[in-house]
This record gives sequence, structure tokens and C-alpha cells, in this order.
Amino acid sequence: MPSSWKLTAFGPKPLIRDALVAQEDVLDWDPDIVLTGFELSDDRPDDWRLDAYLPREPTARDRAEIKALFASKAPRFTAEKLPDEDWVTLSQEGIEPIRAGRFNVHTPEFEPEAVPGVVNFAIPASQAFGTGQHATTAGCLALLDAMKQGGVVARNVADIGTGTGLLAFAALELWPSALATASDIDPVCAQVVEDNAALNGVALGARPGAVTMVIADGMSDPLLQARGPYDLFIANILAGPLVELAEEFGDAVAPGGNLLLAGLLETQEPRVRRAYRARGFRLAARLVNGDWSILWLRKRRGR
Repeated sequence: MPSSWKLTAFGPKPLIRDALVAQEDVLDWDPDIVLTGFELSDDRPDDWRLDAYLPREPTARDRAEIKALFASKAPRFTAEKLPDEDWVTLSQEGIEPIRAGRFNVHTPEFEPEAVPGVVNFAIPASQAFGTGQHATTAGCLALLDAMKQGGVVARNVADIGTGTGLLAFAALELWPSALATASDIDPVCAQVVEDNAALNGVALGARPGAVTMVIADGMSDPLLQARGPYDLFIANILAGPLVELAEEFGDAVAPGGNLLLAGLLETQEPRVRRAYRARGFRLAARLVNGDWSILWLRKRRGR
């Protein structure tokens, strides 16, 4: 296994957050460089840290590309060679359980909650678990629960950017007879979703009450297209792709259907909402979790 490295810098929240936003707008960004940003502690919400993970020792070009994300002077980065293990797994080990709505999501290191009405999902640390996006996952789970409590009926569900399959699993827990299609651009997710489905007793397959997994960029997969339109469409990705794919995603939602968007910072919300308003969507509810916005939109009937 090639050696992995991490570059780390510290700075005020606006500086780090703006660098993360700038990275989304770099069209030729090296996909091997993965950035994560987060606050240092609950009692220091304005002090943030930026980590850049690489599958190699950082080159001068790597450092220059990362520093170019900063509009003002870039902070000082320190380099660290990581142990010879998958760095994404290492970064997620021991992560605290997520509790959102009726859902409790935990790694196998934690025991499930034995509380009536609580739905437990065990999601091991893995390549597809995510890099710092847990606030968006929790927000999606909370809004899915709110949809169910609000009387939403979902018979045909799509989960775009599924990663571990978690949101598709949660949708089937809420609407057990639904047809569920999960997709991700990363081929590794196919095996991850299969393993997690087995671990959590979720059926895989083409029938109602089961998840069908496809690897696709946006709506490019023929099966994903053929199964639409969807009355519940989930996309937990990033603000840039959400805007770029607004037409495709909008067309994939049935009139009167529900759209759940996440992966966008609160500062990016106006741009995303404008893109979907033009496609006939109106805001049903929004949730802010940390610096992340999670949007529940409804499509106007007749489009």
C-alpha cells in the first residue's frame, strides 16, 4: 500500500471555510487530494483546522495548489506521514454515534441504543464513510424523519451520492414498501453498500423494499433514469455539483415530489436555492447543522 500523508494548518473559521469553498470551484482539482475542515472544539467555534490527505509525500506542486485556495496569505502547513493503513478508516475510527430524529448511527465499536422507537444502523469506518460531512448526514436523517411525521408518502426513492447507503437504508426504514435506488460516482461504494446492507439486514435487489445500487455520475446510469421520476430524491453531495445538476435532478423528481439536498455550506445556500427555484421547487423546510444547510424542497405540481 502506498504511503499516505497529511498536511495540517490552523486558522480562523472564515479563512478555512472559504478555502474549502474555493476548492469546489477548481475544475481540475487533483482528486487524490482530499480536504477536510472542522472546528477545534465546541468551546472554540471560531478556531478551525484544515487537513489535506494525500496518497503520496506532498510535492511542491501539491503544496502550491492547496495554498492557492486562500485569497489572503495561506496559513503554515505541517506535514505528517500516516501509518501504513487506510487513512480514511483511521480518520473515522471511534467516531461518536450520530443521533438524528429516530435514527442512531454508530460504528461497530459502539453498542446500539436499546430504546423503544430508536432505529439503529451500524456503519463501519470505511473508504466511503465520509470525510467530515457527518453534520449533513445527521441533517438528512432528521429531515427524512420530519417528512415521515409530516405525512409524506414515498413510493420511489433515489439516493444520489449514497456513500455507505445509509440514507437509502433510512428511507426504506421509513417507507418499507418503497422502490429504492442508490448511486455514487465512486466504484468502491458498491461493495461498501453491499456489506452495510448485510450488516443491517437491508435487502438488496430490484423489488420494492430493497435497494438497487448503481455507479453513476449524476443521472448518467440508464437504470437510474428509467426508474424515475422519483417522489423522494436525495442528493447529499456538494454545492457545485448540486447547482450544475439542477436541471437533471429537477427533471428526475415527479410533480409534487420531495427533494432533499445536502453537502452545502450555509453561505452556499442562496446559490443552490436559486438553481432549484428555477426548476419549480419551493422550500418546505431547512435545517442548519453547524455550518451546513440541509434543504427539503417540494416540486410544484404541473411541471
